[in-house]
Amino acid sequence: MSNLAFRNVEVAPDDPVSVWPTEAIQTTLERGGLSDWRQLAVAVRTHPWGAVARRIEEVLRYSRPYGVSELMERVIDRARVDAERAERGAVAQEVGDLLERAGLSRREFASRIGTSTSRLSTYATGKVTPSAALMVRMRAEAEAAGELDPKHSRRAI
Repeated sequence: MSNLAFRNVEVAPDDPVSVWPTEAIQTTLERGGLSDWRQLAVAVRTHPWGAVARRIEEVLRYSRPYGVSELMERVIDRARVDAERAERGAVAQEVGDLLERAGLSRREFASRIGTSTSRLSTYATGKVTPSAALMVRMRAEAEAAGELDPKHSRRAI
């Protein structure tokens, strides 16, 4: 159990970290213990660009608790790298699904969306993330191709 106590704020250490104001996060970083910092780390891993991560960054701009500041910076950096990796994977999965749904060869699908077959492959493997505009184009092409071939259309189900 933590001995952490907040002063001059209307939250308690037992409240969800997501409702802690910046002052509570500062107190936690400066006077908390491992279990308190773990709560912050869990919140950051859950939402790497969320309010808790932003508040921690704000505090670390003016307060550098020995050992904890570097730890929290690494937690935030790692959470963001992991989230970006997962997002690239999700986009790659969607590209593959759209290609399959279109029922076209990679060459034909790439040509219809205005890219090369090799570039389409980099999107499908997650090595490169397509632009939002290209994703819209892929979705439209998969939908159009699926309408022509009922076995690939969502509407045919």
